[in-house]
Amino acid sequence: MLANLLDHDLEGLAAFCERLGEKRFRATQLFRWIHQKGASRFDDMSDLAKSLRDKLKTCACIQGLKVLREHRSADGTIKWLFDVGGGDAVEAVFIPEDDRGTLCVSSQAGCAVGCRFCSTGHQGFSRNLGTGEIVAQLWFAEHSLRRLLGRDDRVISNVVMMGMGEPLQNYAALLPALRTMLDDHAYGLSRRRLTVSTSGVVPMIERLGRDCPVALAVSLHAPDDLLRNHLVPLNRKYPLAELLPASVAYLDTAPRDFITFEYCMLDGVNDQNAHAQALVALVRAYGGGRIWCKFNLIPFNAFPAAGLSGSPKERIAAFARILTDAGFVATVRKTRGDDIDAACGQLAGDVRDRTGVADRIAQQRTIRLVPAAVAAAGFKEV
Repeated sequence: MLANLLDHDLEGLAAFCERLGEKRFRATQLFRWIHQKGASRFDDMSDLAKSLRDKLKTCACIQGLKVLREHRSADGTIKWLFDVGGGDAVEAVFIPEDDRGTLCVSSQAGCAVGCRFCSTGHQGFSRNLGTGEIVAQLWFAEHSLRRLLGRDDRVISNVVMMGMGEPLQNYAALLPALRTMLDDHAYGLSRRRLTVSTSGVVPMIERLGRDCPVALAVSLHAPDDLLRNHLVPLNRKYPLAELLPASVAYLDTAPRDFITFEYCMLDGVNDQNAHAQALVALVRAYGGGRIWCKFNLIPFNAFPAAGLSGSPKERIAAFARILTDAGFVATVRKTRGDDIDAACGQLAGDVRDRTGVADRIAQQRTIRLVPAAVAAAGFKEV
């Protein structure tokens, strides 16, 4: 079986070259051809000796992902559906802006966390992606966009691991993928412009801080454990009393001086003034008096299976005002690509649920806000 060179970061590729009896510097040449120039054929690598090219043909390949569908939004957003085999497909999304180009990348086929408001989780979980499958999304997007736009310089300046899956539950494949994205011989992304989003896998937050500190976004979505248990089931394993200290500790090595908390605005569920005030109290309790986080308020992008609706704009604005009046930065994410189901929380791809996650989510009851008399509970089941 041929080794797919997209599976290797630079160190892994150097080790591969050494096993072939080649000098380590050959790995740097290969790495540049693959990632900087988008080469997929060894014959195109003109500064490699022919003997090496012939050797590589017998034992290696550069194999990307097959594109099943491409959708383009009226706002310029592009979504690709990639075939990852076994009946599974994953999605990646490119979001162009005046000062940046952002690619949202998937790390799993489906997701086992099962957040109530996320379309991916409602589809269930099939498997982890390999390093090459994660990197291949960036490899394809970067070089296809260069051809489309007629550019030689880099198009994608930001990568967010916010596509399908929980990245920190696929850490072994994620880590070399991040290192490839950061490497100056590949994509040369800044650590500040490479973001890993997590629903709160506490031990792996700590490990990421040691191994490869990049920007961190935590999917919070609730100010207390009772509500978060229902919105983000992983909270039952790693409650806020563990997640918040781990987030604060991450700042010791993080490339930014703040952690981003993602907060999906759900009408009548987590969007009341009392929730905003509880959120302020929560992060103040762990911040030692400093402003150590920012909030990204996300308008909910509805899908039929969710049984939830998004907060009205005026409610989101009032919620944000409470946070900013308390001294925190609170931004409202601009919805992009919703006409092609490419907005936040809408990525579902096409996966075979091998764990029963989708069935468990479907059996959950809907939740709603209850009167102020029992607001401490945040909700009740109906």
